[in-house]
Amino acid sequence: MISKRLVALFAAACLSLGITTARPDEGMWLPMLLKQLNESEMQKKGMKLTADDIYSINQSSLKDAIVSFGGFCTGEMISPEGLLLTNHHCGYGQIQQHSSVEKDYLTDGFWAMNRAQELPNPGLTATFIVRMEDVTKQILEGIPANVAEAEREAMIQRNMANVRRASTAGTHYDAVIKPYFYGNEYYMYITETFRDIRLVGAPPSSIGKFGGDTDNWMWPRHTGDFSMFRVYAGADNKPADYSPNNVPYKPKHHLPISLSGIKEGDFTLVFGFPGRTNEYLTSHAIQEIYEVSNPAKIKIRDTKLGILDKDMKASDAVRIQYAAKYASVANAWKKWIGESRGLRKANTIQKKKALEQQFNQWVAADATRQQKYGNLLAQFEQNYKKLDGITISRDYYMEAANGVELIRYASDYVKLNDLIQAKAPQEAINEQITRMEKGIAGFYKDYNAPTDKKVFAALLGMYYNDIDPKMHPEAFKTVRQKYKGDFSKYADDVYSKSFLTSEAGARKVLQEVKTGKSQRLINDPAVQLASSINAYYNAKVLPTYTQVNDNLNLLYRTYITGLRVMQQDRKFYPDANSTLRVAYGKVEPYDPVDGVKYKYYTTLEGIIEKAASGAAEDYAIPARLQELYDKKDYGPYGVNGELPVAFIASNHTTGGNSGSPVINANGQLIGTNFDRNWEGTMSDLAYNPDQVRNISVDVRYVLFIVDKFAGAGHLVKEMTLVQDDTSGLPQVDSRKKAPAVETKLSKKEKKKARKEAKKKAKEAAEAN
Repeated sequence: MISKRLVALFAAACLSLGITTARPDEGMWLPMLLKQLNESEMQKKGMKLTADDIYSINQSSLKDAIVSFGGFCTGEMISPEGLLLTNHHCGYGQIQQHSSVEKDYLTDGFWAMNRAQELPNPGLTATFIVRMEDVTKQILEGIPANVAEAEREAMIQRNMANVRRASTAGTHYDAVIKPYFYGNEYYMYITETFRDIRLVGAPPSSIGKFGGDTDNWMWPRHTGDFSMFRVYAGADNKPADYSPNNVPYKPKHHLPISLSGIKEGDFTLVFGFPGRTNEYLTSHAIQEIYEVSNPAKIKIRDTKLGILDKDMKASDAVRIQYAAKYASVANAWKKWIGESRGLRKANTIQKKKALEQQFNQWVAADATRQQKYGNLLAQFEQNYKKLDGITISRDYYMEAANGVELIRYASDYVKLNDLIQAKAPQEAINEQITRMEKGIAGFYKDYNAPTDKKVFAALLGMYYNDIDPKMHPEAFKTVRQKYKGDFSKYADDVYSKSFLTSEAGARKVLQEVKTGKSQRLINDPAVQLASSINAYYNAKVLPTYTQVNDNLNLLYRTYITGLRVMQQDRKFYPDANSTLRVAYGKVEPYDPVDGVKYKYYTTLEGIIEKAASGAAEDYAIPARLQELYDKKDYGPYGVNGELPVAFIASNHTTGGNSGSPVINANGQLIGTNFDRNWEGTMSDLAYNPDQVRNISVDVRYVLFIVDKFAGAGHLVKEMTLVQDDTSGLPQVDSRKKAPAVETKLSKKEKKKARKEAKKKAKEAAEAN
């Protein structure tokens, strides 16, 4: 047995390296486990709620106001009539789909002044969580300990299907089961998905995207990053396909909105669906990300963004077609840059190595541990070495080859061609064609062949020059021999001859195949190129990548088991995997670099200053916003002559948390999460408490834009606005009726509370 002295020395060593028990602000916690893991700590930090107030299956709770918006963002219910709040960038695709040169909602904004004007969005969903359940025992039942990873996964998938089927039989619910801690645990989410989601309102991009790419991932921030939708249901309040007869959904809970704002040190809670984190990676993985993968992906996207930017500035039509695409490409590009900076600044690789050294020392101290973990880290190193050349090839396949829309789109036609070559029945071929025809109009609506041709020449040229010729697809030999490696000439040839550069051409090819004529499809140069690239990737890159990652998954499953035994005083949280999580922290400033300290909030003053600077076109603002500023016409949303815009807090968030509500100690909405600071983007891999901050739009700025700027005050009247008293008991704004759950005070108590609230507001203003 390891001695108590060695344990103490180990703990002290870890503390000095910053690798012990997670700071309370770190973590994305499972709602059903809050009572046993987090409730006490959250209440010590100022929370006045209980774990049951946040997550309960026996009564309405905060979870009933949270939705997975489209499967890629988070949204929250903010009225009893189905009104949903999320980010502008989360609704951007829908806003774009409804936009045209004549009705440019991206530029001008959109506001439905009545229910009839709300715009339907086919395919958009809002998913609520009904309950969670630990199903680890059922999923792992009957699985041998030493079974091969692929066979284990197949057995798990069968068990999952059985559990899902049994859990939802006879209901309209769905079930999602996900692995946690690399497959050591499994949890099931019973879900309810609504399919009639309508656009209600969105500010102009000059507000919703204020700062654009210049300010993306940055603080200070002044972006009104919000949009509003409404969830509709059938007459029975259950999910239904779109129908003009549907009615606004009545949620089990909607978030009351605090008008009291925030101050430094306030408790904050973020509730949402974070996408993907990898907090337990070894130093080998971090080194690969920092030295190989991120630099390659940044370089490729930088080139693509330059091409798109130039063409979008030259044409309004192209700008509208590529607005959402550009934003998506730029978002990850800038994130990877900040992530690499953060990893370097936090000395993450060395800290990971130090933890691994401590792990090896712990293993060496016990014979049983040696047998189970003795060769573990050496196996990690061996497997990551097998990825030399594979990771970079995969990155160029994903980012360069599939960064060309024509190649990515042609991949569907490759599948069709494969069916033909395999002499599949005409019925199967026609089914594939029918599926493809459904997506044609949508693809070509937002496709510009001349722009894509420029991307093709640049990105494939990079693929050709940056990757070892031994890892080139067969088609590159033709480019070398016929075009002397000139991808501009190659692009001229492909785009002049391929039928897939236009909607009419694509439809013609499919019609011919329906009648048994496939020669045009077979000879299409875009299809031939996509086939060559995909064939090489599937034969030479993907098998090794898959095999190594299967090995790594098993190693990580074992490694994290060991870490949890070694660090028994540490509360471990599972990596994000797009399931419902709670993060909590506090409103907190930070110091980005030596000699610089950032405040925790921004105001409209900062917007006006940026707009006046002329430093970037991303800082243009609407005349109406300038007018309201000049008049200081902020309504009830201003504070001492200022209008709050955004704030930061130390909540642990990631992609998917976009649109998540930021909730105060009383369970009231104070903001909507939309970003992280650049220095803190490395929190997907390692948390740095001194640098990691989530950025949120202040709900008072949201209300100001809706009410004063857009003149859509009817939406505000739907909401439950509250003003906190000093005791923490919420009072409803005088314009709103109190919900049944709110605490009612006597007239004398209300008068006293208002007096105390004014005093508190004055003190807070003086402190700021």
